[in-house]
Amino acid sequence: MSNAAPVLPTPVTAADDSLGIDRAFVLQMAKMPLLALAWLAAAVAAHFLWAAVWPEGLNGGPLVVICVGMVLAAVIDGWALKVPNWLTMPLVLSGWMLGGLHDLGVPVDAGTGGLALAVLGTVFGFALLLPMLAIGGVGAGDVKMQMGFGAWVGAFFGTGGTTAVTGTPLHGMSVVFGAFCFGAVVGGAFGLIIILIRRQFKQNAGIVREIMSDLHMFGTGQVSAASKRAHDRRSRWTKLPYGIPLCVGFLLYLGYKLLLVG
Repeated sequence: MSNAAPVLPTPVTAADDSLGIDRAFVLQMAKMPLLALAWLAAAVAAHFLWAAVWPEGLNGGPLVVICVGMVLAAVIDGWALKVPNWLTMPLVLSGWMLGGLHDLGVPVDAGTGGLALAVLGTVFGFALLLPMLAIGGVGAGDVKMQMGFGAWVGAFFGTGGTTAVTGTPLHGMSVVFGAFCFGAVVGGAFGLIIILIRRQFKQNAGIVREIMSDLHMFGTGQVSAASKRAHDRRSRWTKLPYGIPLCVGFLLYLGYKLLLVG
Protein backbone atom coordinates (compact mmCIF):
# COMPACT_ATOMS: atom_id res chain seq x y z
CA MET A 1 0.00 0.00 0.00
CA SER A 2 1.56 3.27 -1.11
CA ASN A 3 1.47 6.40 0.95
CA ALA A 4 -0.08 9.30 -0.95
CA ALA A 5 1.80 12.57 -0.77
CA PRO A 6 -0.05 15.16 1.26
CA VAL A 7 -1.84 17.76 -0.78
CA LEU A 8 -0.59 21.21 0.13
CA PRO A 9 -3.05 24.07 0.04
CA THR A 10 -2.70 26.40 -2.89
CA PRO A 11 -1.29 29.73 -1.69
CA VAL A 12 -3.75 32.53 -2.01
CA THR A 13 -2.42 35.50 -3.94
CA ALA A 14 -3.50 38.81 -2.56
CA ALA A 15 -5.66 40.77 -4.91
CA ASP A 16 -3.96 43.66 -6.67
CA ASP A 17 -5.60 46.76 -5.26
CA SER A 18 -3.16 49.24 -6.77
CA LEU A 19 -5.63 50.23 -9.51
CA GLY A 20 -2.66 50.66 -11.80
CA ILE A 21 -1.15 53.38 -9.60
CA ASP A 22 2.61 53.48 -9.14
CA ARG A 23 2.76 53.81 -5.37
CA ALA A 24 6.48 54.54 -5.30
CA PHE A 25 5.91 57.45 -7.67
CA VAL A 26 2.98 58.73 -5.61
CA LEU A 27 5.06 58.60 -2.43
CA GLN A 28 7.88 60.42 -4.18
CA MET A 29 5.50 63.14 -5.35
CA ALA A 30 4.06 63.44 -1.83
CA LYS A 31 7.50 64.40 -0.55
CA MET A 32 7.90 67.25 -3.03
CA PRO A 33 5.95 69.90 -1.06
CA LEU A 34 7.95 69.09 2.08
CA LEU A 35 11.23 69.43 0.22
CA ALA A 36 9.94 72.65 -1.33
CA LEU A 37 9.20 74.02 2.14
CA ALA A 38 12.76 73.16 3.13
CA TRP A 39 14.14 75.20 0.22
CA LEU A 40 11.78 78.04 1.10
CA ALA A 41 12.91 77.97 4.73
CA ALA A 42 16.52 78.05 3.55
CA ALA A 43 15.78 81.15 1.47
CA VAL A 44 14.18 82.93 4.42
CA ALA A 45 17.06 81.99 6.73
CA ALA A 46 19.61 83.13 4.14
CA HIS A 47 17.80 86.46 3.80
CA PHE A 48 17.95 87.23 7.52
CA LEU A 49 21.53 86.00 7.82
CA TRP A 50 22.56 88.23 4.91
CA ALA A 51 20.75 91.18 6.50
CA ALA A 52 22.64 90.63 9.75
CA VAL A 53 26.04 90.51 8.05
CA TRP A 54 25.55 92.97 5.16
CA PRO A 55 22.65 95.25 6.05
CA GLU A 56 23.32 97.68 3.19
CA GLY A 57 22.56 97.18 -0.49
CA LEU A 58 20.88 94.25 -2.19
CA ASN A 59 20.06 91.30 0.04
CA GLY A 60 21.15 88.32 -2.03
CA GLY A 61 20.42 85.61 0.52
CA PRO A 62 17.86 83.75 -1.63
CA LEU A 63 20.22 83.96 -4.62
CA VAL A 64 22.82 82.08 -2.59
CA VAL A 65 20.25 79.35 -1.94
CA ILE A 66 19.27 78.94 -5.59
CA CYS A 67 22.97 78.97 -6.50
CA VAL A 68 23.47 76.07 -4.08
CA GLY A 69 20.57 74.27 -5.73
CA MET A 70 22.00 74.83 -9.21
CA VAL A 71 25.48 73.69 -8.15
CA LEU A 72 24.04 70.58 -6.50
CA ALA A 73 22.08 69.78 -9.65
CA ALA A 74 25.18 70.29 -11.79
CA VAL A 75 27.28 68.00 -9.58
CA ILE A 76 24.66 65.25 -9.71
CA ASP A 77 24.27 65.70 -13.46
CA GLY A 78 28.01 65.44 -13.96
CA TRP A 79 28.14 62.29 -11.82
CA ALA A 80 24.99 60.46 -12.91
CA LEU A 81 24.17 62.22 -16.23
CA LYS A 82 20.70 63.06 -14.92
CA VAL A 83 19.11 65.49 -12.49
CA PRO A 84 16.65 63.83 -10.07
CA ASN A 85 13.06 64.92 -9.54
CA TRP A 86 13.56 65.20 -5.78
CA LEU A 87 15.79 68.20 -6.48
CA THR A 88 14.23 69.90 -9.51
CA MET A 89 10.52 69.70 -8.68
CA PRO A 90 10.88 71.14 -5.14
CA LEU A 91 12.88 74.01 -6.62
CA VAL A 92 10.00 74.78 -8.96
CA LEU A 93 7.42 74.54 -6.17
CA SER A 94 9.46 76.61 -3.72
CA GLY A 95 9.89 79.32 -6.34
CA TRP A 96 6.13 79.46 -6.72
CA MET A 97 5.71 79.53 -2.95
CA LEU A 98 8.15 82.42 -2.72
CA GLY A 99 6.21 84.36 -5.33
CA GLY A 100 2.93 83.59 -3.59
CA LEU A 101 4.24 84.91 -0.28
CA HIS A 102 5.34 88.11 -2.03
CA ASP A 103 1.79 88.53 -3.36
CA LEU A 104 0.45 88.14 0.18
CA GLY A 105 2.85 90.78 1.47
CA VAL A 106 4.75 88.38 3.73
CA PRO A 107 8.25 89.87 4.28
CA VAL A 108 10.26 86.70 3.77
CA ASP A 109 12.99 88.25 1.62
CA ALA A 110 13.84 91.20 -0.61
CA GLY A 111 12.14 89.72 -3.68
CA THR A 112 9.42 91.64 -5.51
CA GLY A 113 8.09 89.10 -8.00
CA GLY A 114 4.75 87.41 -7.41
CA LEU A 115 3.35 84.00 -8.24
CA ALA A 116 2.53 85.04 -11.80
CA LEU A 117 6.14 85.97 -12.55
CA ALA A 118 7.40 82.82 -10.83
CA VAL A 119 5.16 80.70 -13.07
CA LEU A 120 6.14 82.79 -16.09
CA GLY A 121 9.81 82.20 -15.29
CA THR A 122 9.10 78.47 -15.11
CA VAL A 123 7.35 78.44 -18.48
CA PHE A 124 10.02 80.64 -20.07
CA GLY A 125 12.79 78.38 -18.79
CA PHE A 126 10.98 75.39 -20.26
CA ALA A 127 10.41 77.12 -23.60
CA LEU A 128 14.08 78.04 -23.98
CA LEU A 129 15.18 74.40 -23.79
CA LEU A 130 12.17 72.84 -25.53
CA PRO A 131 13.78 72.67 -29.01
CA MET A 132 16.87 70.93 -27.62
CA LEU A 133 14.71 68.60 -25.54
CA ALA A 134 12.67 67.67 -28.61
CA ILE A 135 15.77 66.57 -30.53
CA GLY A 136 17.39 64.87 -27.55
CA GLY A 137 20.09 67.48 -27.03
CA VAL A 138 19.28 67.83 -23.33
CA GLY A 139 17.53 65.62 -20.82
CA ALA A 140 14.25 66.25 -19.05
CA GLY A 141 16.15 66.78 -15.79
CA ASP A 142 18.12 69.64 -17.33
CA VAL A 143 14.88 71.25 -18.47
CA LYS A 144 13.31 70.93 -15.02
CA MET A 145 16.48 72.37 -13.53
CA GLN A 146 16.08 75.41 -15.79
CA MET A 147 12.40 75.63 -14.83
CA GLY A 148 13.27 75.68 -11.13
CA PHE A 149 15.82 78.40 -11.74
CA GLY A 150 13.23 80.37 -13.71
CA ALA A 151 10.69 80.08 -10.90
CA TRP A 152 13.09 81.47 -8.31
CA VAL A 153 14.41 84.21 -10.57
CA GLY A 154 10.90 85.34 -11.48
CA ALA A 155 9.89 85.44 -7.83
CA PHE A 156 13.03 87.22 -6.65
CA PHE A 157 13.78 89.76 -9.37
CA GLY A 158 10.20 90.47 -10.42
CA THR A 159 10.02 93.30 -12.93
CA GLY A 160 13.21 94.96 -11.71
CA GLY A 161 12.22 96.49 -8.39
CA THR A 162 14.41 94.15 -6.35
CA THR A 163 17.68 95.35 -7.87
CA ALA A 164 16.71 99.02 -8.21
CA VAL A 165 18.82 99.65 -5.10
CA THR A 166 21.92 98.66 -7.09
CA GLY A 167 21.18 101.09 -9.89
CA THR A 168 20.83 98.19 -12.33
CA PRO A 169 17.18 97.07 -12.42
CA LEU A 170 16.98 93.47 -13.61
CA HIS A 171 13.73 91.98 -14.88
CA GLY A 172 13.36 88.35 -13.92
CA MET A 173 12.80 87.19 -17.49
CA SER A 174 15.90 89.03 -18.70
CA VAL A 175 17.91 87.17 -16.06
CA VAL A 176 16.48 83.83 -17.21
CA PHE A 177 17.32 84.61 -20.83
CA GLY A 178 20.75 86.08 -20.07
CA ALA A 179 21.74 83.09 -17.94
CA PHE A 180 20.51 80.76 -20.68
CA CYS A 181 22.67 82.56 -23.25
CA PHE A 182 25.71 82.39 -21.00
CA GLY A 183 25.00 78.70 -20.42
CA ALA A 184 24.76 78.08 -24.16
CA VAL A 185 28.18 79.69 -24.68
CA VAL A 186 29.67 77.64 -21.85
CA GLY A 187 28.07 74.48 -23.24
CA GLY A 188 29.50 75.23 -26.66
CA ALA A 189 32.95 75.71 -25.14
CA PHE A 190 32.65 72.40 -23.28
CA GLY A 191 31.61 70.66 -26.47
CA LEU A 192 34.50 72.20 -28.41
CA ILE A 193 36.98 71.01 -25.79
CA ILE A 194 35.60 67.47 -26.03
CA ILE A 195 35.86 67.59 -29.83
CA LEU A 196 39.48 68.73 -29.63
CA ILE A 197 40.32 66.01 -27.14
CA ARG A 198 38.67 63.22 -29.13
CA ARG A 199 39.83 64.54 -32.53
CA GLN A 200 36.80 63.07 -34.31
CA PHE A 201 36.36 66.19 -36.40
CA LYS A 202 34.62 64.69 -39.42
CA GLN A 203 32.15 62.71 -37.33
CA ASN A 204 31.34 65.69 -35.11
CA ALA A 205 30.91 67.98 -38.11
CA GLY A 206 28.38 65.54 -39.50
CA ILE A 207 26.50 65.43 -36.19
CA VAL A 208 26.39 69.24 -36.06
CA ARG A 209 24.85 69.32 -39.55
CA GLU A 210 22.28 66.75 -38.48
CA ILE A 211 21.42 68.75 -35.35
CA MET A 212 20.93 71.92 -37.39
CA SER A 213 18.68 69.95 -39.73
CA ASP A 214 16.71 68.62 -36.75
CA LEU A 215 16.25 72.14 -35.38
CA HIS A 216 15.01 73.29 -38.78
CA MET A 217 12.54 70.41 -38.86
CA PHE A 218 11.40 71.30 -35.34
CA GLY A 219 10.90 74.91 -36.38
CA THR A 220 8.78 73.87 -39.35
CA GLY A 221 6.50 71.69 -37.24
CA GLN A 222 8.08 68.30 -37.99
CA VAL A 223 8.60 67.58 -34.29
CA SER A 224 8.05 63.81 -34.39
CA ALA A 225 10.40 63.33 -37.32
CA ALA A 226 13.09 65.46 -35.67
CA SER A 227 12.75 63.52 -32.40
CA LYS A 228 13.04 60.18 -34.21
CA ARG A 229 16.17 61.28 -36.06
CA ALA A 230 17.70 62.45 -32.80
CA HIS A 231 16.82 59.20 -31.04
CA ASP A 232 18.44 57.16 -33.81
CA ARG A 233 21.59 59.27 -33.48
CA ARG A 234 21.97 59.02 -29.70
CA SER A 235 24.28 56.00 -29.84
CA ARG A 236 26.85 58.13 -31.70
CA TRP A 237 26.68 61.07 -29.31
CA THR A 238 29.07 61.88 -26.52
CA LYS A 239 26.81 62.71 -23.61
CA LEU A 240 27.43 66.11 -22.06
CA PRO A 241 25.84 66.85 -18.67
CA TYR A 242 24.17 70.08 -19.75
CA GLY A 243 23.27 70.91 -16.17
CA ILE A 244 26.88 71.98 -15.66
CA PRO A 245 26.87 74.66 -18.41
CA LEU A 246 23.47 75.86 -17.19
CA CYS A 247 24.83 76.27 -13.67
CA VAL A 248 28.07 77.93 -14.78
CA GLY A 249 26.17 80.25 -17.12
CA PHE A 250 23.81 81.27 -14.32
CA LEU A 251 26.65 82.01 -11.92
CA LEU A 252 28.62 83.93 -14.54
CA TYR A 253 25.61 86.00 -15.56
CA LEU A 254 24.72 86.93 -11.99
CA GLY A 255 28.33 87.79 -11.25
CA TYR A 256 28.54 89.90 -14.39
CA LYS A 257 25.31 91.83 -13.82
CA LEU A 258 25.41 92.25 -10.04
CA LEU A 259 29.14 92.52 -9.35
CA LEU A 260 30.76 93.94 -12.48
CA VAL A 261 27.99 96.00 -14.05
CA GLY A 262 26.06 96.75 -10.86
